[in-house]
Amino acid sequence: MMSIPRHAPIAPTALRRLASGAGIDAHRHDDHQIAYAASGVLAVTTDRGHWIAPATRAIWVPAGTVHEHRAYGPTNLHLVGLSDNPIGLDAPAVLAVGPLLRELIIAYTADPSDTSEARQRIRGVLLDQLERSPQQPIRLPVATDSRLAAVCEILSADPADGRGLAELGRAAGAAERTLSRLFRQEFAMTFPQWRTQLRLHHALIQLAEGEPVTTVAYRCGWSSPSAFIDVFRRTFGQTPGKQF
Repeated sequence: MMSIPRHAPIAPTALRRLASGAGIDAHRHDDHQIAYAASGVLAVTTDRGHWIAPATRAIWVPAGTVHEHRAYGPTNLHLVGLSDNPIGLDAPAVLAVGPLLRELIIAYTADPSDTSEARQRIRGVLLDQLERSPQQPIRLPVATDSRLAAVCEILSADPADGRGLAELGRAAGAAERTLSRLFRQEFAMTFPQWRTQLRLHHALIQLAEGEPVTTVAYRCGWSSPSAFIDVFRRTFGQTPGKQF
């Protein structure tokens, strides 16, 4: 369970420099917010799940959402508070961040006290780019069914655990068919899709903390570094070496 949140009506626009492992405790805003880590990796947790983003992604946090931030690796966290909702989403999401949007976010958060027309023009282009930014399927939902939660806990503790759903089901006290249905029903994902999300989540954290690509590949359950690099590239658009 998340701790009792702070309530800050206005979502700040700011640059926060966080050490690896540091975070921002549970809180909520009456405004929407974009959270972007220009360096390091950022994780946002709510009662609905976990979202994680390297420097090619940002996390959308809708108004009223109770959430926590956690940094992995030295992280420059750029926060953009928005009274309006340019992307029309009422749930957290991971958004693609291209080179232009990256520079706009960095420029807009450099000096929040700046009220110049030039900065307002930056904001206008930033909002336009956010409207065009596609969502990315990088999330780990929270299970409500105890049997599904048990399987998720087993693999979260060891993402390299290669057991199939039938064997995991025996450990969790549930049939394979039941678990397969629960993954689709609760997460809108198949078990293999969820397991890939879990492994990528762990991989991003370990890479941000300085672990070698080969070590991360095997620790997170890939059969080879090349298999890991292929999945990473297809998901994030870059190889792990270029990302970190």
